[in-house]
Amino acid sequence: MKISYQICTVLFFFLLATGHTVARQSSELKGRVEDAEGAVLPFANVSVLEEGAERMVVGAVSDEKGAFSISTSKTGRVVLSISSIGYKTYRSEPFVLEEGMEKDFGTVKVEEEATSLDAVEVRSSRPEVTIEADRTIVNVEGTVMAEGSTALDVVGRSPGVYVDADGNINLNGRTGVIVLIDDRQTYMSAKDLANFLRAMPADNIKSIEVINNPPAKYDAEGAAGVLNIKLKKNDYNGMNGSLQAGNYYNGRHAPFAGGSLNLKRGKWTTNVSLNYNTWVRDIDLQILRRFKEENGTAVFDQDALLKLGGENLFLTGGADYQMSKKHSVGFNFQASDYNGKDDGNSLTDISSPDNGDINHLQALNDSESDNRRFFTNFHYVGNLDTLGTKLSADVDYTVVDGGSLSLLTNNYWVNEATEAGTMDRIRTDNDMAYTIFTAKADFTKPIGEKVKLETGVKGSWVESDNMLDISKSVEEGPFEPDQNSNHFIYNENVLAAYASVKSPLGKKLDFQAGLRLEYSDITGNSVTLNQINKQNYLNLFPSMFLQQKVSDNYSITYNVNRRITRPNYRSLNPFVFYIDPLTTEQGNPNLKPQYANNIEMSHVFKQAYQFTLAYSRTANSIDQVMIQNDETKETTLQVQNFDKSEDFSLRMLVPVEIAEWYSTSNMLHLYYKSFQSQLGDDFLDVSQFSYMARTQHNITLPKGFKVELVAMYLSPFLEGQLELNGFGWVDAGITKTFKDDKFSLTVNGQDIFRTRGIKGVVNFGDINTDIRQYNSQQAVRVTFRWNFSKGEKFKVSNRSGSAEERNRLD
Repeated sequence: MKISYQICTVLFFFLLATGHTVARQSSELKGRVEDAEGAVLPFANVSVLEEGAERMVVGAVSDEKGAFSISTSKTGRVVLSISSIGYKTYRSEPFVLEEGMEKDFGTVKVEEEATSLDAVEVRSSRPEVTIEADRTIVNVEGTVMAEGSTALDVVGRSPGVYVDADGNINLNGRTGVIVLIDDRQTYMSAKDLANFLRAMPADNIKSIEVINNPPAKYDAEGAAGVLNIKLKKNDYNGMNGSLQAGNYYNGRHAPFAGGSLNLKRGKWTTNVSLNYNTWVRDIDLQILRRFKEENGTAVFDQDALLKLGGENLFLTGGADYQMSKKHSVGFNFQASDYNGKDDGNSLTDISSPDNGDINHLQALNDSESDNRRFFTNFHYVGNLDTLGTKLSADVDYTVVDGGSLSLLTNNYWVNEATEAGTMDRIRTDNDMAYTIFTAKADFTKPIGEKVKLETGVKGSWVESDNMLDISKSVEEGPFEPDQNSNHFIYNENVLAAYASVKSPLGKKLDFQAGLRLEYSDITGNSVTLNQINKQNYLNLFPSMFLQQKVSDNYSITYNVNRRITRPNYRSLNPFVFYIDPLTTEQGNPNLKPQYANNIEMSHVFKQAYQFTLAYSRTANSIDQVMIQNDETKETTLQVQNFDKSEDFSLRMLVPVEIAEWYSTSNMLHLYYKSFQSQLGDDFLDVSQFSYMARTQHNITLPKGFKVELVAMYLSPFLEGQLELNGFGWVDAGITKTFKDDKFSLTVNGQDIFRTRGIKGVVNFGDINTDIRQYNSQQAVRVTFRWNFSKGEKFKVSNRSGSAEERNRLD
């Protein structure tokens, strides 16, 4: 531990020292690119050209918000040129570029080319990953993996992101990630979020923003950071849409289909999409548990096959009305309906030195579940002047209800008996309902020419009602109520306010500092146990960002912040849920939120190569633990707080362009993780050096063919008590487009070599357990898509003020 700490400290100060490099005094050019209707124009080519000779002095690409910033030490008489596909090239008046000058072009309007849409073939040359000062943007639109995959697939291929076999998302080796869709949180449990992202076609996604250290404007929720999924916006004045259908096969078939439509007439902009998806998964699971006995060790050898399946129906839509050039109002909605059916069959062989017999336990678990969710957002945006003063307001309302019904049938027999000795049954009926109301307002005000002030307020009110009804039956007898039945009501109110200021500090430093205040008032009421747990706390979450431009092609950013992860609602419920007769999952009403203090320094070369050193210390870290009872031979899974966890990491992102038609993006993430905590009678003190490597290859071939290949490897790593072996996998896909890209056929292969299985061990205190699992992820997906459009360019907005509450539903 001490050695690794010293190594990371030396690396940190070595990189810090490079920030003092002396460079020539540079000129700074900046501005913002918009179309004639005021919509921002991202990824436009911005070039500084020598007047007359037309040779390029320096160039850049506008970001997602249309902004550009160019730093150069060159001098002379030049012009600024801005170009983008479908628009006329903009050229400024000639001006003299002098050493140390600062020039703000303000908002640059570019005009659309007078060309019919049907005659334009648009091909993006954007890099797969774009690096910005405070985030990394994964450009999904137009990639092979997007056209043939789901949103969950492409999220898992983002730099630093790992999605485990159950759909849980980790960022930079850490849990506590918040997922946003168009800057709004999804407010779902991990399971429901995974189902939602499986149902969403990745072809609907424009980009994914990986934000390791979000500024004060974002909710403080999410200790590990934020993933912001940006959906495609309709760019056409008129009608635009797509239809797609296909089939997924991993030993069982799972068809899917969907479509989207966007329309603009006059001051109204509307959009709607409907997607249907089925998914199947077979889980092959082996668990070997050892229990200490007086005369030796009892062994429980469990072999299980779980057949999971479900169908999802998602309807989304919205409308915006432009009241005037400066003011607009609108609404968005999402409606979903999920129905699932799971069948499990496990056989456990039990051998004990205290008993010469070999006992057998067969557990059959059949369950059905459903979940219905409706979300709506109303919003207002006002541009109060031409200097950038802006006011926005959002009101969100979410309703969720659903439930599950399961029957666990357990058969017991001894030695080689042909008939079961005894049988019992456990029936579990779980109904739940949630309501979430949020409201927020944000205000932006420029102060002078260089300083920008942002401030805002937000409130959220959550109520959940969860009824767990458990009954048991022996042999064929009647079902009798079980003492573990529970009725749990949960209320959470969070009030927040923030302020941040952004300003340059000289010619080479940009500075942003923010402070967010959040007050939480939480009440958990177990009606059955007559037990009420209250928590209320006031927290400050500071953040600071500093960017140093060392030269034209080299910049350093420093980022410091504090963040929180609150327990999800289900974990606070003191329920007991039967997985099998010997394994239960139990809630923990005493869970506390975890707090993370994060420090990060990133070096960026040529706006493409990134090297980031980071450190995070988390108090009350939340993770699942395994509790074993040697007397009853029962195992309990429960989410608990760890006293402390620490993470050191070094991330490297290196793109390589081999040829005009062949490019790669390569990522290496080295990290050291440690956990320390008192768990029951034992003290956990574990640490692990791990790494994650990823390479993506993009190949463009003649006649409309594109090929992509992604390979990823994770070395052995820790998840609390669980020590996991290393593993890797390879995905690949090919797309063929027809009729000027109006039609496409995509074939994707996942886990081609069937290597994405996990093996792990828990060896802590009296616990000695081996786990092996494979989730039938070797699969092929075939997708056919039709894109249609007609009209001129325009924008569709997608907004919400909702924050963390829906993301923690369970």
